[in-house]
Amino acid sequence: MLDENDYAAIMSELNCERPLFFMHDDPDGLASFLLLYRHCRKGNGVLVKTAPVVDARYLRKVDEYSPDKIFVVDVAVVEQEFIDKAKVPVVWIDHHEPLKRSNAVYFNPRVKTKSAYFPATYICYRAVKQDLWIAMVGCVGDWFLPEFSDEFAEQYPDLLDRGIKNPDDALFKSKLGVLVRLFSFVLKGKTTDAMKCVRILTRVKSPYDILMQRTPDGRFLYRRYEKFNSQYQKLLSEALSGIGKDKLFVFAYSNQTSFSSDLANDILYRYPDKFIIIGREKDDEIRMSLRARDVMVLPRLKKALEGVDGYGGGHEYACGANVKKKDFARFVDALKAQL
Repeated sequence: MLDENDYAAIMSELNCERPLFFMHDDPDGLASFLLLYRHCRKGNGVLVKTAPVVDARYLRKVDEYSPDKIFVVDVAVVEQEFIDKAKVPVVWIDHHEPLKRSNAVYFNPRVKTKSAYFPATYICYRAVKQDLWIAMVGCVGDWFLPEFSDEFAEQYPDLLDRGIKNPDDALFKSKLGVLVRLFSFVLKGKTTDAMKCVRILTRVKSPYDILMQRTPDGRFLYRRYEKFNSQYQKLLSEALSGIGKDKLFVFAYSNQTSFSSDLANDILYRYPDKFIIIGREKDDEIRMSLRARDVMVLPRLKKALEGVDGYGGGHEYACGANVKKKDFARFVDALKAQL
C-alpha cells in the first residue's frame, strides 16, 4: 500500500510544464489520466491500445511532443528501452504485477504489499484529491469500491445507493455503471475519435452534463456511447445464447470493434461460477479477455501459454492474452485441462 508520502511525491512530480501522459485504453486508465490532467491543466495524452505495453514504438510520440516529463498510468509494462531513449524523467503509476526498471519513478502498491489491489485511479485520486465522480468511475470500472464511495453516494445519491457494498452491483445496478460503460465505449473505434472524446472529458464539469445531456459536450459523449452500446447489446445477446453447463465458457467474435473486456465482465457478473474467455479475431490472432471469480486466472493463463505462439498477463482473476489463431484450440484445451 502507498502512503501519504507517496501521494505527495506524485503531486510534486506534476510540477512540470509539458507532461506527456500515456494511458491504458480502459476506464481505469482514462480516469487516471483525467485526474492528473485536470489537476495540472497541462500536457497531452496518448492512448495505449492493443496491448498494455509502452515500448520503443511510442518514442515517436515523445519526439513529436518534446515533453519535459512522461507519465504512464495503468499500463502493465514499460520497456527499459523506452525509458532509456525517452531522455526525460518517466513517472510510472500502476497496479499490475510489479516490474523492475531503472531510471523511472515507480508507484505501485504491490511493491510493498504483493496482494494489494488498488487501481491506478485510486492512487491518482489520493494524490490530487479532486474530481470525485471521475475517481469513482475509474475505480468501479476496475472492480474496486473505494472507501470514499460513501462520500460519493452522499453527493450523488441517484447515481449510487449507499446500500451497494460491492463493485459488481455498483457496475451493473447503478447509474454510475452507465458512466463506467460510457468511459469504456467512447474509447472504441478510431484513435482520433477516441482522443476527441478524451479531450472533451477534460473539460466536463459534472456527470449530469453527460447523463442528462445538459451540454453540447455531454450530448456528444452520450450519443457516441449509445452508438457503441447498440453494437455491444447485440454481441452480448449472441454470447449469452451460447451459455452451457461447462465450467469453461468460450465466445469468439470478429466484430470490428473490441468489446472483449466489457463482455467478459458482464457475463461473469451473470454467471459467477464460469471461467470465461472472450476472444476477438483480428488478422491471424485471437485477442482475449479472461475472467473468473472462484479460480485464479493468471497462473492458469501462464501455464496454458507454454508451447503456444502468444502472450498474456494481468491480474489474478482478470487477464488479457493474444494467441495466434492456429494455436487457439490448443490454448483452450490447455486451460480446460487445468479446470
